[in-house]
Amino acid sequence: MDDRCRLFVYGTLKPGERAFAQLCEPFVIATQVAQTQGRLYHLPLGYPAMTLESGWVQGALLTFPNIDCLGPIDAFEEYYPDRPQDSEYNRHQHPIYDSQQQPLGAAWIYTMERDRIADLGGQWLPQGYWSETKTF
Repeated sequence: MDDRCRLFVYGTLKPGERAFAQLCEPFVIATQVAQTQGRLYHLPLGYPAMTLESGWVQGALLTFPNIDCLGPIDAFEEYYPDRPQDSEYNRHQHPIYDSQQQPLGAAWIYTMERDRIADLGGQWLPQGYWSETKTF
């Protein structure tokens, strides 16, 4: 039985961004450039948020040995599975695609409600790409 866990990341958890080295790199067994349908926003807090609105979000598909690896990432993303109403982000399964928009199957993603993004002053990123090194 394959217990591997797949997670699509688009912000600080991507390879090369600040949270990847501590939370992902020690555990990840594979990475792949990927994208998914959604809309990406830069938050003034210094990180992005994704909604399930129309568009494309660029990121990476990370594969972990098992779902237990998501515990520390859930805490980092302020996602509480036992009380989602108190969570900053939601985590759910979503279709993922390669750079040619060919299906790669489903993976976990973290999304934020559009109203919450508006309350935080989120800025839409029409190109669907975020990096900490880019000026917004």
